Amino acid sequence: MSRSLFSFEFFPPQTAEGVEKLALTRKRLAALQPDYFSVTFGAGGSTRERTLEVVQQIKAEGLQVAPHLSCVGSTRTNIASLLKTYQELGIKRIVALRGDLPSGMATTGEFQYANELVSFIREQTGEHFHIEVAAYPEFHPQARSARDDLLNFQRKVNAGANSSITQYFYNTDSYFNFVDSCRKLGLTIPIVPGIMPILKYSQLARFSDMCGADIPRWMRKTLEGYGDDNEAVQAFGLDVVTRMCEKLLAGGVPGLHFYTLNQSGPALEICKRLGI
Repeated sequence: MSRSLFSFEFFPPQTAEGVEKLALTRKRLAALQPDYFSVTFGAGGSTRERTLEVVQQIKAEGLQVAPHLSCVGSTRTNIASLLKTYQELGIKRIVALRGDLPSGMATTGEFQYANELVSFIREQTGEHFHIEVAAYPEFHPQARSARDDLLNFQRKVNAGANSSITQYFYNTDSYFNFVDSCRKLGLTIPIVPGIMPILKYSQLARFSDMCGADIPRWMRKTLEGYGDDNEAVQAFGLDVVTRMCEKLLAGGVPGLHFYTLNQSGPALEICKRLGI
């Protein structure tokens, strides 16, 4: 597996306790020597300052970090300002996303789609940043069709994206079919699978309903059968996700990107089982 695309994602904590917990999570995961950590950017830029704080903390610890930037609700001026700050901090990688429209916000702002944000980053900073974009093996929930979704991805690549991270999935065929479709369009950038460890079934079902990630029926039924037994849910999840990662690695994926939800345990265990 390419070490350059082995990564973990965090979200900016809201409390002092959360900040302490994330520092410990980061320390544990840093022992695996991932190439970088990424830090999310809330809907409409709602976590802008906290994202920057976490990015600065990770950078100060001598670790590589990739801030997320989302264009919904943002202006060219504030995105340009953030890019300048990140350049001054020595950040070399950005995850460029469209982002979600927060409830109550009527307009998307000065950017409507992620490809416009990618183009803007290139106009402002040239080749300074390695730009990651999102990919959707099971299609973006707002896409009109699979073909439309693929063409949206193509626009992001043509705008200057270097590589991509997928939404999480639990069906490896959906990932490999998506990659095949991209290659047929001549899109050669690395497409890194996003991996979501299973912590709680109710939480996973909620996330999946929002983002359009499919939980296969056999998995749903098994998880529902465990009820509130989170220990059983997590043990089952570790087995399922590890097997999936083994299949992906055997299929030649360029790396793995773990959605940690700011917890180190499940990701560490999966990595240990994979021999990372």
